Amino acid sequence: MSVALFLFKIVAGVILIKLSVLLALGYEGVDRIISARMQNRVGPPLYQPFYDVLKLLGKETIVPRRALGWAFEGAPWLAATAAALVILYVPMGSLPPVLGGEGDLILVLYLFALSAVAMVVGGFASGSPYANIGAQREMTLMMSYETPLAMVACTLAWAALHRGLPGAPFSLETHMATSLWSVLGGMGLCGMGLLLLALLAVVPAEVGKVPMDIPEAKTEILEGLISEYSGRNLALLKITFAVRTLAMCAVLTSLFFPWSLGDAMALPPYLAYPVDFVWFWVKVLLVQTVGVTLVRTALGRYKIWQASQFYWVQAAGIALAGMLLITLDVGL
Repeated sequence: MSVALFLFKIVAGVILIKLSVLLALGYEGVDRIISARMQNRVGPPLYQPFYDVLKLLGKETIVPRRALGWAFEGAPWLAATAAALVILYVPMGSLPPVLGGEGDLILVLYLFALSAVAMVVGGFASGSPYANIGAQREMTLMMSYETPLAMVACTLAWAALHRGLPGAPFSLETHMATSLWSVLGGMGLCGMGLLLLALLAVVPAEVGKVPMDIPEAKTEILEGLISEYSGRNLALLKITFAVRTLAMCAVLTSLFFPWSLGDAMALPPYLAYPVDFVWFWVKVLLVQTVGVTLVRTALGRYKIWQASQFYWVQAAGIALAGMLLITLDVGL
């Protein structure tokens, strides 16, 4: 890699991360407005998440007396960094990812897990019994939803390999360039639908939203994981939750809804790039509205044992059924 290309990737990555933070907070504002309308409320203004973060940045950052200082203060930075790095591996329409590679999908799953583990470490390091319970719940939840998540990722990669999609099977750019919907038969399309359903079921737990916001349950454990955080650290965690939501919906969009508006309209490259970039983020907003906003508004919070059972039995069962259908389709 040349020095010029290296510097270009750094600049592009910084700009994209800043843009993703702004989009994440803006989409959270849209999420609040839609949820309020569904409950026949007025709701906060669109820019309320920005006000919340700016207010927290101006507040004092307090470290509990019993906290393990370096772990307590380092956890929000690590969680936010891991969540933001996911965006750099996501192709956006006709634009390739800033940090593309052959194993992007595997690395993305590790980055999501790292972000969650960082918050668990922060909860344990705070010395608070409420945060301790929240950290235990987050670990239990993470061990539950990782199974269907891994099954979906491996099945899509296996199908891409055996259907001869150009590129590495675990590369998000491969799935963005050629949709599996277009190369599978009827049985495989049913399997893709089941995998999409399984991944949508994982989204609320991955991003910490109702009905899977069990580690932060306000009415039970007073915000749990983040109960002892304040000021700059709490602002970072709020940004982390917003960016994780945006990143998870962006990954789902890349895998299941990769269609290019520029190709459909036969646009020249200089027009296709900006059009597809905007179209990609419109699709992400639609996925977030369906997979996060509607679900959290319509459902109540699960208990931790209910959530664990749901992911080990129902979600994993749906993912397994999708895996079998796609395997049979590819094998025929």
